[in-house]
Amino acid sequence: MARRKRTSQVLEKATRRAAGINSIDPNLDVGNGLTLPAFSTLIEMMRTKENAYNSALSNLDKLYREMLEIEDQLADMAEHILMGVGTRYGKSSIEYGMAGGVPKNQRRKGLRGESPIPSVEQPSIVASVNGNGNGKTVAPTN
Repeated sequence: MARRKRTSQVLEKATRRAAGINSIDPNLDVGNGLTLPAFSTLIEMMRTKENAYNSALSNLDKLYREMLEIEDQLADMAEHILMGVGTRYGKSSIEYGMAGGVPKNQRRKGLRGESPIPSVEQPSIVASVNGNGNGKTVAPTN
């Protein structure tokens, strides 16, 4: 999915304002360096930076898509190489395990709905009430 390009509301507002000020006086100077030409220069600098930023996002999106494509090719090739090792040496061989596969004779088959690794039960803790202190003691149950 492509990244959203940036649009500056401040830039749009400044552009509209500059157009309005231009209709008053193209060389307006209100003092302290606040002139329409300086304002227009700053607007153009912002527009240039925003365009450069959006172009960089587009390039980044392109690079990301290329990377994903190569990653898919790499995954396919890794799978094919493992299948080739399995074909040449057998799926129960040491070489197959060295290439990253699980040798057929070392695979575990679990029953449906059951994990291949048995879980260890943890003892539960129950609070019981007695007549001393705060009325609670902790007793492990099994």
